[in-house]
Amino acid sequence: MTLQALKIAFSLLTRIPVRLPEELDSRAWGRAVVFYPLVGLVMGGILAGAALAAGALGWNTGMTAVPLLLLWVGLTGAFHLDGLADSADAWLGGYGDRERTLRIMKDPACGPAGAVALILVLLTKWAALGPVLAAGQWPVLVLVPVLARAGVAGLFLALPCAVDEGLVQRAWQQLPRREVDVAVAVSALAALLAGWTGLTLLTVTVLITLAGMRLMKQRLGGFSGDPAGALVETVEAAGLLAVALTL
Repeated sequence: MTLQALKIAFSLLTRIPVRLPEELDSRAWGRAVVFYPLVGLVMGGILAGAALAAGALGWNTGMTAVPLLLLWVGLTGAFHLDGLADSADAWLGGYGDRERTLRIMKDPACGPAGAVALILVLLTKWAALGPVLAAGQWPVLVLVPVLARAGVAGLFLALPCAVDEGLVQRAWQQLPRREVDVAVAVSALAALLAGWTGLTLLTVTVLITLAGMRLMKQRLGGFSGDPAGALVETVEAAGLLAVALTL
């Protein structure tokens, strides 16, 4: 079941090709949440490796930020960005109503709020990547995806599922809480071991995750897939920006 859960985690959070078996243990959907930070670690390793390769080739750090951001988006297939856009549209157009908010999030169209949110997050990442790369802070590229996905794992622990069907609801029902606790704790410890930069990233992650949880609880009574994706993108962008401002 562990291998199944690992494959599910990668298939849900990335576009890294994995082959799922035809028959899956129902418990594997919940256990997959345990591996969310590990997925972030693999993504971060790929990003850091690409940054180091670009540096070895003598690429300009400002220009390297562009292909690196494209790789970042490509690894997820813009999956979390879609959640960010849907959430922005729903929060603005939902007028505080839970059912209206959920209905807008199901609409595949991207409205003005969603477009603005996408532009702001991508611009923030691009602008922050330049100083981070120039300072040789490639470990940041590893920690940021790990902590963002640990934050999502925290949603499963802290909030009820706001929807009655779908993959998120299935995972929440089968969640191995103790194992997810350990995964989140290990992610936080890894950040602390990284020194002041790690502490900065961990602080940003905790603050934004807590704020996101409060917003989700107030509006939806829990969490769902789109706000979870929005949390990933917000934590990543804010974390990069916070590090860039301290360099």
